[in-house]
Amino acid sequence: MPIIRVELLKGRTIEQKREFADVVTREAARILRCSPEVVDIVFHEVERHDWSSNGRLYSDK
Repeated sequence: MPIIRVELLKGRTIEQKREFADVVTREAARILRCSPEVVDIVFHEVERHDWSSNGRLYSDK
């Protein structure tokens, strides 16, 4: 069973997550030759002050 973990900054809408989950599930099932029913996606939302890129917190950008 493929488990796809997605880490992203907070702020995406439920509609965006729903569409992402639908498209990624279909493509993962196609590429991995498995049933879409066994593909799980876990969204982990991170606060802007808990994520840094290039030495700077996203909350400071």
